[in-house]
Amino acid sequence: MKKNLMKKFLLVLSCLLAMGLLAACSDSDQKQNANNANNQQNETELTGWAYIENKGELIVGLDDAFAPMGFRDEDGNLVGFDIDLANAAGEYLGLDVTFKPIDWDAKDMELSSKRIDCIWNGMSVLPERIEAYSLTKKYLNNKIIIMTLDPELNITSTADLANVTLGTQVSSAALSTMQANPDWSTFEANVTEYATYDEAILAMQGGRVQAIVVDQVLGEYKNANMDNAMSVCDFGFGDDFYAIGCRKGETDVADKINEAIQALIDNGKAAEISEKWFGTNIVILVD
Repeated sequence: MKKNLMKKFLLVLSCLLAMGLLAACSDSDQKQNANNANNQQNETELTGWAYIENKGELIVGLDDAFAPMGFRDEDGNLVGFDIDLANAAGEYLGLDVTFKPIDWDAKDMELSSKRIDCIWNGMSVLPERIEAYSLTKKYLNNKIIIMTLDPELNITSTADLANVTLGTQVSSAALSTMQANPDWSTFEANVTEYATYDEAILAMQGGRVQAIVVDQVLGEYKNANMDNAMSVCDFGFGDDFYAIGCRKGETDVADKINEAIQALIDNGKAAEISEKWFGTNIVILVD
């Protein structure tokens, strides 16, 4: 009888201990969940540099098919000038840098929803982008050039373009620059838009257009992989500076990126990265 009572006592005691442990675990889980919720709420409420510094990560949005700025190599790895520069800037700022390929047409939504923190992808400084974002200073001296496979094709002014068929990429900075040219109406009919610059180059190789209008950094990179078969025409459409787009009003984020790039210019790292991808130093930092 005493043994049965002892067994019942021990069983009840075990149950009580188990219930106590469960309650303690439950309290701990609730506290952890509350802490996580608070942290998420704090991150949501923070803006600008405080938001990025708090999470310790800079999420960079990019088109991962824009060589040589950011693209996939033969093994599928993300490489390019902007990739190297952003990683170096992140190291200077003490941040992890995460690259997120995005639909370029949805870049504004990706930025405003905080799925990315900036657009760092050879983005041309255009009037509409000055209005839409807080831009960094111009960090790359790009140009819009005309390239051809015909060494005898002589283009010295827009007047010559009335007799030349041209290819370019749809929605590109090159197209926008041509459209902004005062003589656009005189050669507009000769311009064909392609989904990608690769398609425009194929069209030129097939004789469907005589030349392409393209970003210098992209054109020269493509040309290097074509055994320099293309030549650059004397006439071009001028400078096409690149900047990094941050959320509108978050000038402190743009300032921090400017600070990092200036440090990379001062210590020679920016020139090293530029030489690697372009064979020359075209990194700048100007308003």
